Amino acid sequence: MTTQTFAPRVFSGIQPSGGLTLGNYLGAIKRFVSMQDEMPCVYCMVDLHAITVWQDPKDLAHNTRELAAGFIASGISPEKSILINQSQVPEHAQLGWIFNCVARMGWMQRMTQFKDKAGKNAQNASLGLFGYPALMAADILVYHATHVPVGEDQKQHLELTRDIAAKFNHDYGVDFFPITEPVIEGAATRVMSLRDGSKKMSKSDPSDASRINMTDDADAIAKKIRKAKTDPDALPSEAAGLADRPEARNLVNIYAALNDQSVDAVLAEVGGQQFGTFKPKLAELAVSRLSPISEEMARLMNEPDEIDRILRRGAEQAREITAPILAKTYEIVGMVR
Repeated sequence: MTTQTFAPRVFSGIQPSGGLTLGNYLGAIKRFVSMQDEMPCVYCMVDLHAITVWQDPKDLAHNTRELAAGFIASGISPEKSILINQSQVPEHAQLGWIFNCVARMGWMQRMTQFKDKAGKNAQNASLGLFGYPALMAADILVYHATHVPVGEDQKQHLELTRDIAAKFNHDYGVDFFPITEPVIEGAATRVMSLRDGSKKMSKSDPSDASRINMTDDADAIAKKIRKAKTDPDALPSEAAGLADRPEARNLVNIYAALNDQSVDAVLAEVGGQQFGTFKPKLAELAVSRLSPISEEMARLMNEPDEIDRILRRGAEQAREITAPILAKTYEIVGMVR
């Protein structure tokens, strides 16, 4: 078996299930933007993953366009990166079936996200929800992607992707799929609720005040930060002082990520300040960084034909990559073409 050298390529995606938040932006999209200048990138609205739980069809279509608008407004350029809607590139699902036959039941049963999403009613969860990590592996490997920027909560799925690639290569005596590297870095790879620093910021939280939506205007952003839960103590001068202070740690992390600073650098500037002084600074920074994104998203959503055109062109570009990789996969497996 010869060793293959894989050209660097980034792939990542987000489900268009509605409600793009600051957590999505800082945990993933901001990094997507910077990686455009480092290597070729493919960014995806993973609508096939979204329907592993029920989606209203009209909402799914709207949310797919809104997510694409969020990508573009955040700085992902259709001229630099390939932007796609997953279902428009059929090779994702086709390779996903092959990977269903490579992955083992035991691997899937260890996936903590399935347990979290299915809860106590796992017997009524869809087969797609159980098996979607294999489709996620196909999303990545159908491009021979070498790097995947994701949030901390997706690390286990990236490990599964590596296991599937390694098993396929071993079973068929090839070096065909790369062993993809997760890219998990930054001050706010896991953004927490503004109302409870022990819980992840989530679009499903019933309290809108718990999160900053990427569609929020400047007034809403500032108001939510001013009302964010804090504690009565002053900010420390070193990161160790944030231990056991989840709300303080979350707000400092958000400031650091928005301002491209380390937590230590932020605390060197604001250590000793009360939150009455710090939160207005954070609000001003957040508004300056985020309100232009929400304004551009609103403009794009008023031009749905523009979004659809970008996604169709992206699908055409994507299939130039995925079709030959899938064809070679079929040949390796022994499928007559």
